[in-house]
Formats: sequence, structure tokens, C-alpha cells
Amino acid sequence: MADTGRLERPRGIAARAGSWSARHRWAAVGSWVLLVILALAVGSMTGRVDVAESEQVPGESGRVSKILDEAGIDDAAGETVLIQAKGGGLTANDPAFRKAVDAVLAGVRDTGQVTALRSPYETKTISADRRSALVQFEMRGEAEKAADHIQPVLDAVDKAQDRHQDLRIEEFGDASGQKAFDDAFGDDFTQAEYSALPVALGILLIVFGALVAALLPVVLAMTAFLATTGLVAVVSHWVHMSDTANSVMLLVGLAVGVDYCLFYLRREREERAAGRDAQTALRVAAATSGRAILVSGVTVIVAMAGMLFTGIAEFKAMGLATLMVVAVAMVGSVTVLPALLSLLGERVEKGRVPLLGRAKRRGGTESRIWRAVLRPVLRRPKLSLALAGGALIALAVPAVGMNTANLTMDQEFGDRLPVVNAYNHIDEAFPGGSDPARVVVKADDIDAAPVRDALARFRTEAVAKGASKGPVEVTVHHKQNLAVVEVPLIGGSDEGKAEKSLDVLRNEVRPATLGAVDGVDAPIGGSTASSKDFNDKLGSAVTPVFAFVVVFAFLLMLMSFRSLTIAVTSIVLNLLSVGAAYGILTAVFQHGWGAGLVGAEGVGAIVSWLPLFLFVILFGLSMDYHVFVVSRIREARLAGRTTKDAVVHGVVTTAGVVTSAAVIMVAVFSIFGTLSMQSMKQMGVGLAAAVLIDATVIRGVLLPAVMSLLGERNWYLPKWLGWLPDLAHDEPAPAPRPSTPVGASPRPEADERPRHARV
Repeated sequence: MADTGRLERPRGIAARAGSWSARHRWAAVGSWVLLVILALAVGSMTGRVDVAESEQVPGESGRVSKILDEAGIDDAAGETVLIQAKGGGLTANDPAFRKAVDAVLAGVRDTGQVTALRSPYETKTISADRRSALVQFEMRGEAEKAADHIQPVLDAVDKAQDRHQDLRIEEFGDASGQKAFDDAFGDDFTQAEYSALPVALGILLIVFGALVAALLPVVLAMTAFLATTGLVAVVSHWVHMSDTANSVMLLVGLAVGVDYCLFYLRREREERAAGRDAQTALRVAAATSGRAILVSGVTVIVAMAGMLFTGIAEFKAMGLATLMVVAVAMVGSVTVLPALLSLLGERVEKGRVPLLGRAKRRGGTESRIWRAVLRPVLRRPKLSLALAGGALIALAVPAVGMNTANLTMDQEFGDRLPVVNAYNHIDEAFPGGSDPARVVVKADDIDAAPVRDALARFRTEAVAKGASKGPVEVTVHHKQNLAVVEVPLIGGSDEGKAEKSLDVLRNEVRPATLGAVDGVDAPIGGSTASSKDFNDKLGSAVTPVFAFVVVFAFLLMLMSFRSLTIAVTSIVLNLLSVGAAYGILTAVFQHGWGAGLVGAEGVGAIVSWLPLFLFVILFGLSMDYHVFVVSRIREARLAGRTTKDAVVHGVVTTAGVVTSAAVIMVAVFSIFGTLSMQSMKQMGVGLAAAVLIDATVIRGVLLPAVMSLLGERNWYLPKWLGWLPDLAHDEPAPAPRPSTPVGASPRPEADERPRHARV
């Protein structure tokens, strides 16, 4: 009888990489450390190039920024201070009101940070009821850095408010709004980043019962993130990056990095517990979990690559950053991890947690809980399929009426930020004035009579056609042959009404005025236009991105498992989990069902970028569990078990690691569900819900039920597909240890083995 404790010559990339690393452990560890240091050093020297404003938004809005950039016109950060009477007392004609205006003007001017300071009595920016007035100015220096030095101005406005309690004095503008957003966004992500690592480490301590074993996945995940940070800085000179992409990279890098190490480490410990020597245990882990990591990693990379096809700079940055961190984490898991395990040996059990460590050593590798769950599932697979599938479809139903939108400031932050209240009060008193549409008029000669006449008619028609109540302001840049027209849109913060006003400007007013003059280009931008252009571009990208991800994931499953059936069921099950997550998001954040539990009352919409983002992320991450479980099932089937027994074996032996990985992901993603920004809440809730569903209902009920019903058809590959590349050659030689089957005999007849396993 052949010795099953030893493996033949390693087959496949993962097995060979793990075997080499275990033999040359110091070289593998040293190479990894050198990679991290070099990547960080090179990245620090080159610096990161971030997405410019002109790249952030597609369509006409992007052209507005591009024309201004090319003309060298600095788009200064504009600010507005509202002075408004409380109740029905003072008006702009009263001395006390004028005194407050003068106090604001003097306080803001004394900061030395502003220019183009204008009194409402000069610009006539006083409301019809004379109860509200606007002090307007621009911040000195570059607009992109204005938020960094707006604080003295905000302090001056606050001081004026303290001295005039009978008036409302508030500030809103480009710099103050950006500062409020940056502070909230930065605080949220800082909280999430500082919380994620301790949470992951705590769960890993419970999983392994030993400090060293728990630290390994976290250390490797973080070193992978650090190395990728340096590499991304280099790549950003071709594909520009952003802070958002960096934060998402950390989130995904931690999730997959910990998962991959967890899969590998648990398999190595399992083989050691079964009596195999250290070298053989590592080789088995490399050939099994290592292979699953490679298949999963490539699938996640393909999914993330889907974001590159959106044509939106922010999505391209997130897609490239995340696929790079997944690739680095994948390489580290199949190279440096086996080297570290070889170096540590039994010392991987150091730092055992009292009681918990002993419980882990006494416990077996199979999950009694999941074995108990599987018993009724496999006894009545049709009923289990109907109940679980029906439940997920029911959860997905609300997604049919999903309403996506770019969240307004009050939707995003509620009323907890002063700048949000200021924006709303300004918009109520001066509809659209706090955030006007911006028309950039480019001509061969901006002073030509036809152009001047068209500009005058544009101003008149914008009001006459009902797009604006005015005033429509025109600033001419004679040297650059440009004019900038600012049009307060009717609708203001009401996105639906503001977009109708924008359509009137673009499709009625412009063609009849500026569009009638030869050689004139007049793109229309601004916040409302940017939102619409972004949503239009995103909507056109949905179909190609979905198709790319689904088709390539299908092909990878087909080539990795040599089964058309498994490839199809993989896609269907993943789509079910994504659909259920969409439904939960819609129910909670749009319809408000249980919104109070997560602090999401009154949002009423799903942030526009989230559905596509979630699809890409979830489709990739779901493959972690799917590939890991199905690989174990296939391994058992090739070793001679019946399909039903292989399903039981695969699920109960992987349930512990899948559950542990899922708990870590759900815990980390749930942190985002506690943050203050609604977009971050939605992302956290969506990711956590999908991972939880995927690791329980999908992998524990639907997958076993479907595979049980399909039987030998699980391994069906049509002859005409035999030409496809074979990525399934990493299967290990040793048979899995026998286990008590649920409702099936432990050994099949010889002719029941899948065709590719026969001798």
C-alpha cells in the first residue's frame, strides 16, 4: 500500500510555491520583507498622484473643469455668509442688521484669507422679504487647498454670530463644505481603520486560541497593504488615485489577506492534528488551500478589474488599487506564509489563551453544528432549496424598486453639521443661489458682437424659460476669450427639480442662444450637472461591467473545476446573495424598515455609486468561500467518496474556517455601518449582510442542497469544452481522512467516480 502521509512531486503553481518557500524559508521571508520595504521606499520617492477635479466627473461637467484648467483660470473657492433675521423682527434696512453685516465683512477681511469680498448692499443679494442677505467672497490661493485654511474665517463668522444673537449668521461654500466633508469622512475612516485591526485580531484569537497563530494573518494582511500602498503610488502616475481608493484598498486587503491566511493556516494545522509530519502538512496545505487561494484571488482580481470599465476616474482608482492589494495578498499567502509556518513549527502555538487554547487542541476539525444543519438539508434537499431560495428571492424583491441618487448634504449627514443647516437656510432664502449651475463659454473672440448678444439673450432666456429666478451673473475673461456664467437653478437642493431646470438650460436655452453662434462652445457644469453626468455615465457602465465580471468569473470556475454545472451554480448562487443584499439595502435605507437600528431614518435613497461597487466587491469576495468549499468537496470526490458524502465532508471540514472568516468580515464591515456618513453606513450594511448570507444560507444550505440534487451531474463537462485550459491539476494525491457520512455510504463503486478521476 502506498504511503498516504507523503505527497508526490508538487503539482501546480501553489504547491510548487509552497514547497519551495518551506525549503528556502529565510529566502522567502527575506524577499517578502525586502519587497515591502522597497515598495514603500519607491512609493515615497515618487509620491502619489491623485485624481484631479477635471477627471472626477465625466460629461459636460468634466469639460467645464478642463477648459478652465487649460485656460489657466483659477477656479477660486467661493464662500457665502447668510445674515438672516430670526422671526419677523429685523430687516436689511434696520441699523442692527447693517451692523451685523459690517461685523461679518470686517471679521472676514481681517483674517487675510479672502479676496473679492462683497457686501449684499452692493451686489443686491437681499431676499424679497428683506429678511435675508448674503455676504460673498472667495478664498485666496488654490481652490483645492482652501479647506486647509478656512478655519479662521469660520471662527470670524462664529464670533459675529455670538455678538448678534437676534440674527442667524451662518457660512457655506466650497471650502467650508469641503472641510466639513473631509473632517467627517476622515473621522469615519480613522475610526473604522483603528477598529478593524483589533476586531480581526480578537476574533482570530478565539479561532486559533494562540496569539502567534492569530497574529500571522493580520501581519501578512497589513504588510500586503503597506507594499501595495507603495506600488499604487508608482502606478498613480498613469492611473490617478484618491484617498477613497486607499481606504477601500485597506478594507479589501484586510478582508482577503486575513481570509487567505486563515484558509492556509487552518488546513496546515488540520493536517498536523491528523498525524502528518510538518513538511507533509505544509505540502498538503499548499496543494489544497494554496490552490483555492489562487483560484479565489484571480476571481477577485477579475471582479475588481470590472471597475476599470466604468470610465469614471474614482472607480478606476478603486478598481486598480483593490485588485493590486488582492494580488499582493494572494502572493504573500502562498509564498511567505508557508515559509513562516516552516520557521515557527510548533511555536505557532505560542501565546495560548487559557482554557480556549486547550479547547482548541481537544476539538476536532469538523463542525458538529454544520453537520447537524446538513442532516435535514440533505434529507430533504428539494424542500431546503425551495425554502432557502425563496427566502433570498423574497429579500431581493425590494431591490426592484431601488431608487439611486447622489445624496444631498442633509441626507448624508442629517442636521448634525452646522454647514448642512447653513446650506438649507441659504437655499430656502435664495433658491439655487448657494450652488448655481456654471456655464463656461469659449469663443474665438469673446468680445465679438454675436457672442455678446448671445450671452445677453442666454441670461434673459434662463429666467424667461423658468430655469432660474436670477440673478444670472456673467464674468468675462477677455485674455482667455472665456466667459463664466453662474445660473441659480430653480429647485436648489431638490435634485429632481434642479435637474429639470438644468435640462431646460441645456436643451432649450443654450441651443437658442449660445448654440446658435458659430465657434462657441458652452458646456454647463456645477453640482447638479456633475451629479447628473456622473449618474448617466454610471448607468451606461452597469451592463458592460456586470457582463465582464459574470462572464470571466464563469470561465474561471469552468476551467478551475472542469465542470459546466459548478460554473453555472457558482454564478447563480453569487447573484442570489448580491440580490438579497440589494433588497436589504433598499428595505432599510429607502423604505426605512428598521432604519432606526442603524441610524438611517429619512434617507430615502441608495447612494448612486453603491450598487455597482457592491456588485463588484461582493461577487469577488463571495468566491473566497465558494472556491474554498467546492475545492474541498471536489478533493473528497476525487478521493473516491460519493457526491453526497463529499458534500458533507467538504462543508463540515471547511465550516469552521468559513465561519471564522465570515465573522471577521461581517465584524469589520459592520464597523462601517456605525459611521456617521450615510453612504458609509450603506456600504457597511450591504457588505455585512451579503457576507453573512453568503457564509450561512448560500454555503450551508443552498450549495449542499443543489449539489445533492445534481449528484454526478455536478461534474459534467461537455466534450466540446474539453479544449479549455485545465486549471484543476493542483489536486493533492493523499485521500482525505474517513468521516461518518450523512445518509450515504463512505465509499462509492468504482464506476461512480467522476470521469476525470478514473484510472
